[in-house]
Order: sequence, then structure tokens, then C-alpha cells
Amino acid sequence: MAANTWKPSEDDVRQAYVYLLGRFLVIRQETIDRAADGFAYNRITYNPLGSADFVNPNFDVAYLEAWFAVDDATAVLLDVPEITGRYYTAQVLDEWGEVVFNINDRTTPSKPYGTFALVKPGTAPPIPDGATRVELHSAKAKMLARIELRGDPDGAIALQHGFTATPLGEPEVAEPPAIPHFDNATLLGADIFDNLDAVLASAADVSPAAYRMQVLARSIADHLAENPDERARFDTYLRSTFVPEFREFSLTKSAPYVNRWVGGKPTGNYGADYTTRTVVDLHGIWANTSEEVVYFVASRGADGALLDGGKNHVLHFPADDLPDSVVNSYWSIILVSIPDFRVIPNPEHRYNFNNHSPLTYEPDGSLKIGIGPAPVPGVPETNRLPSAPGKPFSLTFRCYVPKSFVGGGGWAPPALTESP
Repeated sequence: MAANTWKPSEDDVRQAYVYLLGRFLVIRQETIDRAADGFAYNRITYNPLGSADFVNPNFDVAYLEAWFAVDDATAVLLDVPEITGRYYTAQVLDEWGEVVFNINDRTTPSKPYGTFALVKPGTAPPIPDGATRVELHSAKAKMLARIELRGDPDGAIALQHGFTATPLGEPEVAEPPAIPHFDNATLLGADIFDNLDAVLASAADVSPAAYRMQVLARSIADHLAENPDERARFDTYLRSTFVPEFREFSLTKSAPYVNRWVGGKPTGNYGADYTTRTVVDLHGIWANTSEEVVYFVASRGADGALLDGGKNHVLHFPADDLPDSVVNSYWSIILVSIPDFRVIPNPEHRYNFNNHSPLTYEPDGSLKIGIGPAPVPGVPETNRLPSAPGKPFSLTFRCYVPKSFVGGGGWAPPALTESP
């Protein structure tokens, strides 16, 4: 048989890199979560209100999270309490960042609460009567549940603790595959192709692109292992050229770009669009489906440069286009750092606003939100999100249960303008 003389192009390496990075970001998050005090699979963590140690956190809700693990013979029961009069969802995602299901009164009105038995695909472990069987995509899944505070934090906390997880036995749990350390400022290079068989075997991918991309990635991995000079060349190309380009793409070109806000593209379930999946895993891992929430991110000013925390900016919503008018549930806006997308500490401990915040409206009914390191001229201090000099930032605007015209470029928040 003739030897295979195929060689990867830069485009081949770019495509495979973006595909693999999504899985590596989830592995990184699982590794971080496992290092937390008291971590165990199938044990729910009830996050304290206001907890900021999270990528792109949401301070409008009581969070709870868990890593579920099942095997051929063992299911896990998830009990969801009855919740009325406020937004909630129990969102479960797979090991690539795809939403497996949501439990709430919109997605599953026939059973918005109760007992759900989570099982490994293709298995039939015993489950109790009354439990609804739900197949995961693989042997592990991540739950991120949210309960709207709605001005009643004590009630939200009580409901938060009404969620429980009960493994029906002791499932065998595989450790996440070993990957190199990396952060958002120093993404991986050619080392993303190392230990590839273990990485790809660790979790099934439901994407229609999975077969094609995994064959390509394995072919590249084999080529680089056999050709050290090629590995060095592609490593330099990835780190010095492609990664900066991809980071810029992710912030300004990965979705409709309106008023300097990128967003409105479908999330949660991505089909063959693994690029958007990876962008979401990078900027706000565990994004939900667009029926639940549509996201917008602003990281650039009018001049196209990164938003500068030392300057003042104003976000002005006209009276006939207030945030309340684009959602069926609620909206929120938060200021986070770049490139790690975490909150920036400030003396006021003020990180976000939502439709329950005590905001002051203008006499004409419009709404101004100021962003700056000190009071912003012309904006009530109650409406200021503090920024920090010398720290670039981005804003994330969330529309929970958005109106039908939100998304796909049909609506975006107004552009930020610089203020004296």
C-alpha cells in the first residue's frame, strides 16, 4: 500500500484547533470544579448569593451546580422543586458544552418539577416509579440551575435548596483526561494535539461535524508527531498568529455585530457549528439555549479599541426601546474583565443591573446606564457600573426568555458613547 503523503494546511490546523479547543475548555472547567473544597460527583453545590468566582456570573439569580456521573448500571435522581412566579431553569449540559435539556415551566410544561432519572445513553438501569428517564449524551454532565431572585432572596435560597441529587449506587467515574495548563490569555498551541485519543475518547460529541473533525484532528496529530519541524512551525503559527486572530474574531465577528455588540446568534445547541460552540465555551461557558436567553457582548468602543476602564461611557436606552420591552422574563447587564471574563472588584460591590435594580429613569422615560471609575456626568450614581483604570472590560447583556425579534441581528442594545 502506498504511503499517505497528506500534509495539513494552515486552514486544516485552524479548523481542528477550534474544534478541539471547545472540549479542552470544558475539561479545564471540570478540573477547576474538582479542585474545589467538598467537591464530589452527584453532589449539588448551592452557591452563595453574590458569589463572583465564576466566568461571566449572573447576580440576578440563586445558582446551584453539579457534575453528574452515571454508568451502565447506575442512574442519578435529580429532584426539582415546584417553583411559581419567578424565572427558573435546571439546565444540564454535556462535556462539549451542548445543552442536553432544561427543566422549567416553559420547556417541559407537562413536568416542570419532580423527579428525573439521569442515565447513560443506551442503558436501562433500574429507576423508581414516578421518575422520568432522561438520557445524557455521555457518562458525565454538568448542571447549572438558576432561580430568579425577583426581590425575594430568602425565597430564592429556600427554593435553591429544594434541588437534590441522589445517585442510585456508586457509579464508576473516569477522571478527566490530562491536558496542559492554559488560561484565556495564553491559549494552547500545537500541544492541543497531544494525548488526543484520550481526549476524544473521554466524551461523545453529538455534533454532526464530529466524525469529520475528529478524523482531521487525529491525522494532524499523527503528522505533527512524525514531523518535529512541522510541529514547531505550526506551534509558532498558532500562538503568534491564529490565537490572536481567533480572540479578535470571537469578540467582534463570531455573531451579528450591531452597535458594537456581538451576539444574538443561537447558542446551547450548535448543530455542525462547532466554532460558535467554542467561542461560547471560551467567553461564557455553560450558555443556555436561545429560547431561554440571548446574549450580547460589547468589548469595543466607537473607535474599535478595547473598552477602557479609565474612561466614562454611557448606555442610553430610548423610552420606546427600554430593556423591559425585549424580554418576557427579565434582563441583566454585567461588567467583566478581559480576557478572563470575571468581575472586577470595586468599592461599591456593584457589578450588574437588572429590571429589579433601583435604577433612576430620565424625565422622558429613557434609561441611562453609566460606566466609569467615578461618577459619570449626566448619569445618576444609582445607575453607574464601576470600572477600573488600566483594566479593559466588556459588558454582557442578557435577555431572559427574549421576545421573538431578539437575536439574529433583529435587536441589540444601543451603542456605548464616551462621556467627559
